[in-house]
Amino acid sequence: MEIDLTTPALLFSAISLIMLAYTNRFLSYAQLVRTLKDQYRENHSAVTAAQISNLRKRLYLTRAMQVTGIGSLLLCVVSMFLMYIQFYLISVYIFGLALVLLILSLTISVREIYISVKALELHLSDMDS
Repeated sequence: MEIDLTTPALLFSAISLIMLAYTNRFLSYAQLVRTLKDQYRENHSAVTAAQISNLRKRLYLTRAMQVTGIGSLLLCVVSMFLMYIQFYLISVYIFGLALVLLILSLTISVREIYISVKALELHLSDMDS
């Protein structure tokens, strides 16, 4: 398989949009942490404690998503540089690793979405009683 300098560059816009979504998600979680902490200080609710525990997992997953996404972008740049200095075989393998990191980042994102749904279920659970 032969790739040229523009192939890794095609991922730049996709990875940038994904990173923007991950950053927005992280910022909303930061606000939610502050709100839940205040709620927990006022009322030691089991639901609030469960939400905080769930949110902690989601924060770690979001960090992993961001790190693997940034790693993917970094390896795309390294791959382009290696192509520029005409180390084509190494650049292809580095680009492949960048794709693997992007796949991993997206997979972690799917896992985090499932955990987010559980958080919403926790939030709605006190309405059942």
